[in-house]
Amino acid sequence: MEISLKGKKIVVTGAGQGIGNELCKTLVKMGAQVVAVSRSPGPLEALKEECSTIEIIQVDLSDWNATTAALKNIDRVDGLVNNAGIAIIKPYEELSEQDFDATFNINIKAAFHVSQLLIPKMPPGASIVNLSSLASIKAFQGHSVYSMTKAAMDAMTKSLACELGPKKIRVNSVNPTVILTRMGRENWSDPARADPLIAKIPLARFGEVVEVVEPIVYLLSDRSGYINGHCLPVEGGFLAGN
Repeated sequence: MEISLKGKKIVVTGAGQGIGNELCKTLVKMGAQVVAVSRSPGPLEALKEECSTIEIIQVDLSDWNATTAALKNIDRVDGLVNNAGIAIIKPYEELSEQDFDATFNINIKAAFHVSQLLIPKMPPGASIVNLSSLASIKAFQGHSVYSMTKAAMDAMTKSLACELGPKKIRVNSVNPTVILTRMGRENWSDPARADPLIAKIPLARFGEVVEVVEPIVYLLSDRSGYINGHCLPVEGGFLAGN
């Protein structure tokens, strides 16, 4: 199956590292016009050096007014990937107000705001893909606040799918288990913690970045034109046996 994104303008948040960074490079190779958004200037500049056609926007998405100003000149959006996110993994009783606010501000409030800013610039046929998590569906130790934000992301995905469907704009999410980004490796580097989870995954491993990038590309493309309002688990079969 051939997938084409040639000429489509796609905005990717959290483009400085991990899934977002790799996604931007893949989209450029497929002929898309990519707008890469991140709060980290160094990784953005490195991305621009590697892919000269990428437009980069440096902004802290937790800053409402700065985000509004930074995105106001984007003229058209054929695809939006709300990928920016953080994971503060602690036992429930150790989580602070700052941990709670920081996680909600980036993981869901920023996605809500970016979507609200860019939806008016989307033509019929546009697609939004939200980066959720398996943690929205299954509970994991130390993930309480993170899980709450991802459950909210799934709810936003379904609500927007209903609201935007009549405008021919689709909204879906992908819900990975542990993916071996830098953040994933840091949070799951201890075998005592990782091995029990891997034992529940029929494929007996965590996921690679490309294994999330490819479903996102599919959901952005016209090949998924009748898929709307879904939260797609990308988890090696975890849910089949648990």
